[in-house]
Amino acid sequence: MSVEGKNIIVSGGSRGIGKAIVLLLAEEGANVAFTYLNNEDAANKVLSESQSLKGSVKDYQVDIRNQQQVKKFISEVVAEWKCIDVVVNNAGIRKDKTMAFMSAEEWNDVIDTNLSGAFYLTQASIFHMLKKKSGRVIFVSSISGIFGIAGQVNYSSAKAALFGMTHSLAKEVAPYGICVNAVAPGGVYTDMVSSMDEKDKERLLQGVPLGRMCRTDEVASVVKFLADSDLSPEYLTGTVIPLDGGMGL
Repeated sequence: MSVEGKNIIVSGGSRGIGKAIVLLLAEEGANVAFTYLNNEDAANKVLSESQSLKGSVKDYQVDIRNQQQVKKFISEVVAEWKCIDVVVNNAGIRKDKTMAFMSAEEWNDVIDTNLSGAFYLTQASIFHMLKKKSGRVIFVSSISGIFGIAGQVNYSSAKAALFGMTHSLAKEVAPYGICVNAVAPGGVYTDMVSSMDEKDKERLLQGVPLGRMCRTDEVASVVKFLADSDLSPEYLTGTVIPLDGGMGL
């Protein structure tokens, strides 16, 4: 399957990496349903930008932390499109603070969104992939989950946990023709990164041989590769692709 004509779910698709993923997949002819939490203006901008693209795009206001909302969302998509071919777990938030001063709320909000949200969305979708014995699940993680970043105990923990989810789920669903992979970008030029302290940005770039942050379109390109079996073979499953500018060398 190429992505043309395929039905693809993208969580957190109204801004940043998610927006780039939605628009690239739609440009390639996919039908894309994306979620957003509460920024309706941003979601409408994505819809507007997608009008001239080959594929179709729909937005759904969903709190990815709410399992019932996620189930309802997937049911609506399946009722209209009949099947789901690819799920991209992209929704994520940051609430940085050192552990000594991190509140339980700051811990729980990040874990609930970045990890539990991915579980809810994937679980609600995987049944439909199992029925047709094909599909792709993609997790957008982070190099923070690989190397750890000071002040991001909650974020690093959630992103690292996505690697475990990738590996375990890949083993569970491989017999059904479903591939599960993850991409782990380094610092990406998004609103989330722009809100970081300048010293934190400098520290983030110190270990990057390319000397710059990752672009959202670069992440979207890797996601498209993993979603497209004409490019990414079925035999590629259970892997994490670091997109770190050489940081891990």
